[in-house]
Amino acid sequence: MTDVPLRLSQLSHGGGCGCKLAPAVLRDLLAGQPVAQVFPQLLVGTETADDAAVWQIDEKTAVIATTDFFMPMVDDPRAFGRIAATNAISDIYAMGGRPIMALAILGMPIDKLPVETIREILEGGRSICAEAGIPVAGGHSIDSPEPIYGLAVIGLVDPSKLRRNADARVGDALILTKGLGVGIYSAAIKKGALDQAGIDEMVTSTTLLNRAGADLAEDGAVHALTDVTGFGILGHGLEVARGSGARVVIDRAALPLLTRAAELAQAGFVTGASTRNWAAYGAEVTLPENCPDWQRALLTDPQTSGGLLVAVAPEAAEGWVRRLREAGYPLASVVGRVEEGEGVAVT
Repeated sequence: MTDVPLRLSQLSHGGGCGCKLAPAVLRDLLAGQPVAQVFPQLLVGTETADDAAVWQIDEKTAVIATTDFFMPMVDDPRAFGRIAATNAISDIYAMGGRPIMALAILGMPIDKLPVETIREILEGGRSICAEAGIPVAGGHSIDSPEPIYGLAVIGLVDPSKLRRNADARVGDALILTKGLGVGIYSAAIKKGALDQAGIDEMVTSTTLLNRAGADLAEDGAVHALTDVTGFGILGHGLEVARGSGARVVIDRAALPLLTRAAELAQAGFVTGASTRNWAAYGAEVTLPENCPDWQRALLTDPQTSGGLLVAVAPEAAEGWVRRLREAGYPLASVVGRVEEGEGVAVT
Protein backbone atom coordinates (compact mmCIF):
# COMPACT_ATOMS: atom_id res chain seq x y z
CA MET A 1 0.00 0.00 0.00
CA THR A 2 1.46 3.37 -1.06
CA ASP A 3 0.96 6.68 0.73
CA VAL A 4 -1.33 9.16 -1.02
CA PRO A 5 0.59 12.41 -1.63
CA LEU A 6 -0.50 15.25 0.66
CA ARG A 7 -2.39 17.98 -1.24
CA LEU A 8 -1.96 21.55 -0.06
CA SER A 9 -5.55 22.44 -0.92
CA GLN A 10 -6.81 19.66 1.38
CA LEU A 11 -5.02 21.14 4.40
CA SER A 12 -7.20 24.25 4.50
CA HIS A 13 -10.92 24.78 5.02
CA GLY A 14 -10.92 27.47 2.32
CA GLY A 15 -8.45 28.80 -0.20
CA GLY A 16 -7.31 32.11 -1.66
CA CYS A 17 -9.50 35.16 -1.20
CA GLY A 18 -12.43 32.83 -0.60
CA CYS A 19 -11.11 32.77 3.00
CA LYS A 20 -12.08 36.41 3.53
CA LEU A 21 -14.73 37.32 6.06
CA ALA A 22 -18.11 38.07 4.51
CA PRO A 23 -18.53 41.78 3.62
CA ALA A 24 -21.30 42.31 6.18
CA VAL A 25 -19.22 40.74 8.96
CA LEU A 26 -16.23 42.90 8.07
CA ARG A 27 -18.36 46.06 8.08
CA ASP A 28 -19.72 45.18 11.53
CA LEU A 29 -16.21 44.60 12.88
CA LEU A 30 -14.95 47.94 11.57
CA ALA A 31 -18.04 49.94 12.53
CA GLY A 32 -16.66 51.02 15.91
CA GLN A 33 -13.21 52.06 14.69
CA PRO A 34 -12.09 55.65 15.47
CA VAL A 35 -12.50 58.25 12.72
CA ALA A 36 -9.26 58.51 10.74
CA GLN A 37 -9.49 62.30 10.24
CA VAL A 38 -7.77 62.89 13.58
CA PHE A 39 -4.58 62.07 11.63
CA PRO A 40 -4.46 64.59 8.76
CA GLN A 41 -1.56 62.80 7.08
CA LEU A 42 -3.66 59.63 6.75
CA LEU A 43 -5.03 60.14 3.24
CA VAL A 44 -6.74 56.74 3.11
CA GLY A 45 -7.78 54.64 6.10
CA THR A 46 -10.72 52.35 6.76
CA GLU A 47 -13.43 54.84 5.87
CA THR A 48 -13.85 53.87 2.19
CA ALA A 49 -13.14 50.09 2.18
CA ASP A 50 -10.16 50.86 -0.03
CA ASP A 51 -7.30 48.54 -0.96
CA ALA A 52 -4.54 49.94 1.27
CA ALA A 53 -3.69 52.64 3.80
CA VAL A 54 -1.92 55.78 2.57
CA TRP A 55 0.16 58.17 4.70
CA GLN A 56 1.45 61.44 3.27
CA ILE A 57 5.10 62.30 3.93
CA ASP A 58 5.39 65.53 1.93
CA GLU A 59 3.85 67.24 -1.11
CA LYS A 60 5.32 64.70 -3.52
CA THR A 61 5.46 61.50 -1.46
CA ALA A 62 2.98 59.25 0.28
CA VAL A 63 3.55 55.74 1.67
CA ILE A 64 1.10 52.96 0.79
CA ALA A 65 0.90 50.04 3.24
CA THR A 66 -1.04 46.82 2.84
CA THR A 67 -1.09 43.21 3.99
CA ASP A 68 -2.73 40.14 2.48
CA PHE A 69 -2.45 36.43 3.20
CA PHE A 70 -4.54 33.30 2.79
CA MET A 71 -4.58 29.51 2.60
CA PRO A 72 -3.79 27.40 -0.49
CA MET A 73 -6.14 27.23 -3.44
CA VAL A 74 -3.72 25.13 -5.53
CA ASP A 75 -1.60 22.10 -4.69
CA ASP A 76 1.68 23.23 -6.27
CA PRO A 77 3.59 24.99 -3.46
CA ARG A 78 5.54 27.33 -5.73
CA ALA A 79 2.36 28.34 -7.54
CA PHE A 80 0.68 29.01 -4.17
CA GLY A 81 3.54 31.31 -3.17
CA ARG A 82 3.42 33.13 -6.50
CA ILE A 83 -0.35 33.64 -6.37
CA ALA A 84 -0.31 34.89 -2.77
CA ALA A 85 2.50 37.36 -3.49
CA THR A 86 0.86 38.68 -6.66
CA ASN A 87 -2.39 39.18 -4.78
CA ALA A 88 -0.71 41.11 -1.95
CA ILE A 89 1.30 43.41 -4.24
CA SER A 90 -1.86 44.19 -6.23
CA ASP A 91 -3.16 46.46 -3.48
CA ILE A 92 -0.26 48.86 -4.08
CA TYR A 93 -0.95 49.03 -7.81
CA ALA A 94 -4.69 49.43 -7.14
CA MET A 95 -3.92 52.71 -5.33
CA GLY A 96 -1.89 53.98 -8.29
CA GLY A 97 1.42 53.34 -6.54
CA ARG A 98 4.60 51.36 -7.06
CA PRO A 99 5.85 48.78 -4.52
CA ILE A 100 9.27 49.16 -2.90
CA MET A 101 9.57 46.18 -0.51
CA ALA A 102 7.70 43.31 1.11
CA LEU A 103 7.71 41.33 4.35
CA ALA A 104 6.66 37.68 4.37
CA ILE A 105 3.80 36.35 6.52
CA LEU A 106 4.10 32.60 7.07
CA GLY A 107 2.08 30.14 9.12
CA MET A 108 2.71 26.44 8.48
CA PRO A 109 1.74 23.08 10.02
CA ILE A 110 5.35 22.01 10.38
CA ASP A 111 4.32 18.54 11.56
CA LYS A 112 2.48 17.92 8.26
CA LEU A 113 4.51 19.64 5.55
CA PRO A 114 8.11 18.88 4.63
CA VAL A 115 10.60 21.71 4.84
CA GLU A 116 11.16 21.46 1.07
CA THR A 117 7.49 22.26 0.41
CA ILE A 118 7.58 25.34 2.64
CA ARG A 119 10.77 26.51 0.93
CA GLU A 120 9.01 26.21 -2.44
CA ILE A 121 6.16 28.41 -1.20
CA LEU A 122 8.63 31.06 -0.07
CA GLU A 123 10.58 30.80 -3.30
CA GLY A 124 7.40 31.30 -5.30
CA GLY A 125 6.65 34.49 -3.40
CA ARG A 126 10.22 35.72 -3.78
CA SER A 127 10.13 35.14 -7.54
CA ILE A 128 7.05 37.34 -7.94
CA CYS A 129 8.63 40.05 -5.81
CA ALA A 130 11.64 39.87 -8.11
CA GLU A 131 9.33 40.37 -11.11
CA ALA A 132 7.90 43.44 -9.35
CA GLY A 133 11.45 44.68 -8.70
CA ILE A 134 11.26 44.54 -4.90
CA PRO A 135 12.99 42.55 -2.14
CA VAL A 136 11.44 40.35 0.51
CA ALA A 137 13.17 42.25 3.29
CA GLY A 138 12.04 40.18 6.27
CA GLY A 139 8.90 38.73 7.76
CA HIS A 140 7.40 36.63 10.53
CA SER A 141 6.53 32.93 10.83
CA ILE A 142 4.44 30.79 13.17
CA ASP A 143 3.45 27.14 13.53
CA SER A 144 -0.23 26.98 12.57
CA PRO A 145 -2.77 24.18 11.96
CA GLU A 146 -3.39 25.31 8.36
CA PRO A 147 -0.87 26.62 5.80
CA ILE A 148 -0.96 30.43 5.47
CA TYR A 149 1.24 32.63 3.32
CA GLY A 150 1.19 36.24 2.17
CA LEU A 151 3.00 39.54 2.29
CA ALA A 152 2.93 42.93 3.92
CA VAL A 153 3.88 45.35 1.15
CA ILE A 154 5.07 48.95 1.21
CA GLY A 155 4.80 51.27 -1.81
CA LEU A 156 5.10 54.92 -2.75
CA VAL A 157 2.83 57.28 -4.67
CA ASP A 158 2.70 60.96 -5.54
CA PRO A 159 -0.42 62.16 -3.65
CA SER A 160 -1.66 63.86 -6.82
CA LYS A 161 -1.68 60.46 -8.55
CA LEU A 162 -3.28 58.52 -5.72
CA ARG A 163 -6.36 56.65 -6.93
CA ARG A 164 -9.05 55.52 -4.49
CA ASN A 165 -12.09 53.34 -5.08
CA ALA A 166 -14.35 56.20 -3.99
CA ASP A 167 -13.71 58.77 -6.73
CA ALA A 168 -15.66 57.38 -9.69
CA ARG A 169 -17.74 60.00 -11.53
CA VAL A 170 -21.16 59.79 -13.09
CA GLY A 171 -20.65 59.02 -16.78
CA ASP A 172 -17.43 57.05 -16.28
CA ALA A 173 -16.92 53.79 -18.14
CA LEU A 174 -15.79 50.76 -16.14
CA ILE A 175 -12.94 48.54 -17.34
CA LEU A 176 -12.04 45.12 -15.92
CA THR A 177 -8.55 43.84 -16.73
CA LYS A 178 -8.78 40.08 -15.96
CA GLY A 179 -11.30 37.30 -16.41
CA LEU A 180 -13.67 36.18 -13.66
CA GLY A 181 -14.03 32.63 -12.38
CA VAL A 182 -11.04 32.07 -10.09
CA GLY A 183 -13.18 30.94 -7.14
CA ILE A 184 -15.11 28.55 -9.37
CA TYR A 185 -11.85 27.08 -10.68
CA SER A 186 -10.61 26.78 -7.09
CA ALA A 187 -13.72 24.84 -6.10
CA ALA A 188 -13.13 22.47 -9.01
CA ILE A 189 -9.47 22.01 -8.01
CA LYS A 190 -10.45 21.16 -4.43
CA LYS A 191 -12.72 18.40 -5.77
CA GLY A 192 -10.15 17.15 -8.30
CA ALA A 193 -12.37 18.17 -11.22
CA LEU A 194 -10.12 20.64 -13.08
CA ASP A 195 -7.61 19.41 -15.65
CA GLN A 196 -4.05 20.68 -15.91
CA ALA A 197 -4.91 23.09 -18.71
CA GLY A 198 -7.50 24.74 -16.47
CA ILE A 199 -5.10 24.91 -13.54
CA ASP A 200 -2.45 26.47 -15.77
CA GLU A 201 -4.95 29.05 -17.05
CA MET A 202 -5.89 30.03 -13.52
CA VAL A 203 -2.29 30.25 -12.33
CA THR A 204 -1.37 32.38 -15.35
CA SER A 205 -4.16 34.83 -14.53
CA THR A 206 -3.54 34.96 -10.78
CA THR A 207 0.23 35.49 -11.16
CA LEU A 208 -0.13 38.36 -13.63
CA LEU A 209 0.93 41.47 -11.73
CA ASN A 210 -1.49 44.41 -11.81
CA ARG A 211 1.39 46.79 -12.47
CA ALA A 212 -0.81 48.61 -15.02
CA GLY A 213 -2.38 50.39 -12.05
CA ALA A 214 0.63 52.70 -11.72
CA ASP A 215 0.42 53.60 -15.42
CA LEU A 216 -3.34 54.18 -15.25
CA ALA A 217 -2.84 56.60 -12.38
CA GLU A 218 -0.65 58.79 -14.59
CA ASP A 219 -3.76 59.69 -16.63
CA GLY A 220 -6.14 62.29 -15.24
CA ALA A 221 -8.97 60.63 -17.17
CA VAL A 222 -8.70 57.66 -14.78
CA HIS A 223 -10.73 58.64 -11.74
CA ALA A 224 -10.93 55.51 -9.55
CA LEU A 225 -9.19 52.17 -9.16
CA THR A 226 -9.69 49.03 -7.13
CA ASP A 227 -8.87 45.36 -7.55
CA VAL A 228 -11.52 42.67 -7.68
CA THR A 229 -10.80 40.04 -5.03
CA GLY A 230 -12.79 38.13 -2.42
CA PHE A 231 -16.11 40.01 -2.64
CA GLY A 232 -16.50 39.40 -6.37
CA ILE A 233 -17.26 41.91 -9.13
CA LEU A 234 -20.57 42.85 -7.47
CA GLY A 235 -19.04 43.39 -4.03
CA HIS A 236 -16.14 45.51 -5.19
CA GLY A 237 -18.40 47.35 -7.62
CA LEU A 238 -20.67 48.11 -4.66
CA GLU A 239 -17.72 49.53 -2.72
CA VAL A 240 -17.06 51.89 -5.65
CA ALA A 241 -20.75 52.85 -5.73
CA ARG A 242 -20.99 53.51 -1.99
CA GLY A 243 -17.76 55.50 -1.83
CA SER A 244 -18.55 57.54 -4.92
CA GLY A 245 -22.20 58.21 -4.10
CA ALA A 246 -23.33 56.75 -7.42
CA ARG A 247 -24.76 53.64 -9.09
CA VAL A 248 -22.49 51.10 -10.74
CA VAL A 249 -24.03 49.35 -13.74
CA ILE A 250 -22.48 46.03 -14.85
CA ASP A 251 -23.12 44.54 -18.30
CA ARG A 252 -23.06 40.80 -17.58
CA ALA A 253 -22.59 39.91 -21.27
CA ALA A 254 -19.44 42.05 -21.44
CA LEU A 255 -17.71 40.48 -18.44
CA PRO A 256 -14.56 38.54 -19.41
CA LEU A 257 -14.47 34.98 -18.04
CA LEU A 258 -11.89 32.26 -17.65
CA THR A 259 -12.44 29.65 -20.38
CA ARG A 260 -14.42 27.10 -18.35
CA ALA A 261 -15.94 29.40 -15.72
CA ALA A 262 -19.50 29.32 -17.09
CA GLU A 263 -19.41 25.56 -17.68
CA LEU A 264 -18.12 24.83 -14.17
CA ALA A 265 -20.56 27.25 -12.53
CA GLN A 266 -23.46 25.50 -14.27
CA ALA A 267 -22.06 22.19 -12.98
CA GLY A 268 -22.28 23.46 -9.41
CA PHE A 269 -18.63 24.28 -8.64
CA VAL A 270 -19.38 27.30 -6.46
CA THR A 271 -17.58 28.38 -3.28
CA GLY A 272 -19.24 29.00 0.06
CA ALA A 273 -17.82 32.53 -0.11
CA SER A 274 -19.96 33.23 -3.17
CA THR A 275 -23.09 32.39 -1.19
CA ARG A 276 -21.92 34.49 1.78
CA ASN A 277 -21.18 37.41 -0.53
CA TRP A 278 -24.70 37.44 -1.94
CA ALA A 279 -26.23 37.16 1.53
CA ALA A 280 -24.14 40.15 2.64
CA TYR A 281 -24.90 42.62 -0.15
CA GLY A 282 -27.64 41.18 -2.37
CA ALA A 283 -30.19 43.68 -1.04
CA GLU A 284 -28.21 46.48 -2.73
CA VAL A 285 -27.95 44.74 -6.10
CA THR A 286 -30.55 44.68 -8.87
CA LEU A 287 -30.35 41.61 -11.12
CA PRO A 288 -32.31 40.93 -14.30
CA GLU A 289 -35.37 38.74 -13.77
CA ASN A 290 -33.91 36.07 -16.05
CA CYS A 291 -30.55 35.82 -14.25
CA PRO A 292 -30.01 32.13 -13.39
CA ASP A 293 -28.30 31.05 -10.17
CA TRP A 294 -25.11 30.03 -11.96
CA GLN A 295 -24.70 33.50 -13.45
CA ARG A 296 -25.26 35.05 -10.03
CA ALA A 297 -22.53 32.73 -8.76
CA LEU A 298 -20.14 34.19 -11.35
CA LEU A 299 -21.05 37.73 -10.31
CA THR A 300 -20.39 36.97 -6.62
CA ASP A 301 -17.44 34.64 -7.25
CA PRO A 302 -14.47 35.47 -4.98
CA GLN A 303 -11.47 36.35 -7.09
CA THR A 304 -7.97 35.66 -5.85
CA SER A 305 -5.46 38.08 -7.41
CA GLY A 306 -8.19 39.35 -9.71
CA GLY A 307 -8.06 42.21 -12.17
CA LEU A 308 -8.29 45.95 -11.75
CA LEU A 309 -11.69 47.65 -11.93
CA VAL A 310 -11.07 51.05 -13.51
CA ALA A 311 -13.43 54.04 -13.62
CA VAL A 312 -12.36 56.20 -16.55
CA ALA A 313 -13.80 59.07 -18.56
CA PRO A 314 -15.84 57.48 -21.37
CA GLU A 315 -13.87 59.07 -24.19
CA ALA A 316 -10.66 57.46 -22.87
CA ALA A 317 -12.07 53.96 -22.27
CA GLU A 318 -11.46 52.27 -25.63
CA GLY A 319 -7.95 53.68 -25.83
CA TRP A 320 -7.16 52.23 -22.42
CA VAL A 321 -8.62 48.83 -23.33
CA ARG A 322 -6.32 48.74 -26.35
CA ARG A 323 -3.28 49.78 -24.31
CA LEU A 324 -4.04 47.26 -21.58
CA ARG A 325 -4.36 44.40 -24.05
CA GLU A 326 -1.07 45.40 -25.67
CA ALA A 327 0.50 45.50 -22.18
CA GLY A 328 -0.37 41.85 -21.51
CA TYR A 329 -3.96 41.91 -20.25
CA PRO A 330 -5.72 40.18 -23.18
CA LEU A 331 -9.15 40.03 -21.52
CA ALA A 332 -9.34 43.73 -20.60
CA SER A 333 -12.84 44.96 -21.49
CA VAL A 334 -15.35 47.73 -20.86
CA VAL A 335 -17.84 46.03 -18.52
CA GLY A 336 -20.13 48.80 -17.35
CA ARG A 337 -20.62 52.43 -16.40
CA VAL A 338 -21.30 54.79 -13.52
CA GLU A 339 -24.70 56.50 -13.26
CA GLU A 340 -26.60 58.69 -10.84
CA GLY A 341 -28.24 56.66 -8.10
CA GLU A 342 -27.00 54.06 -5.65
CA GLY A 343 -26.12 50.38 -5.40
CA VAL A 344 -25.27 48.07 -8.28
CA ALA A 345 -27.45 47.14 -11.24
CA VAL A 346 -26.71 44.27 -13.63
CA THR A 347 -28.05 44.55 -17.18
